[in-house]
Amino acid sequence: MRTLRDVRVGEKVRVVKVHGHGCMRRRLMDMGITKNVEIYVRKVAPLGDPIEVNLRGYELSLRKDDADIINVI
Repeated sequence: MRTLRDVRVGEKVRVVKVHGHGCMRRRLMDMGITKNVEIYVRKVAPLGDPIEVNLRGYELSLRKDDADIINVI
């Protein structure tokens, strides 16, 4: 299973599952990252952290550790 961290710039993916527990998972879900949401990866910083994505009509920057717990297809 791929994670959001593995997605290349310019790819569109769909969220399958958000792992993690407690406040970490809740924070990601509050930002709109839920099952079946389509995410477009816009940019990745030169050192790989953060990752800039578009979802639900807005832009969001995620750390690599956060992107690593989001499974996508």
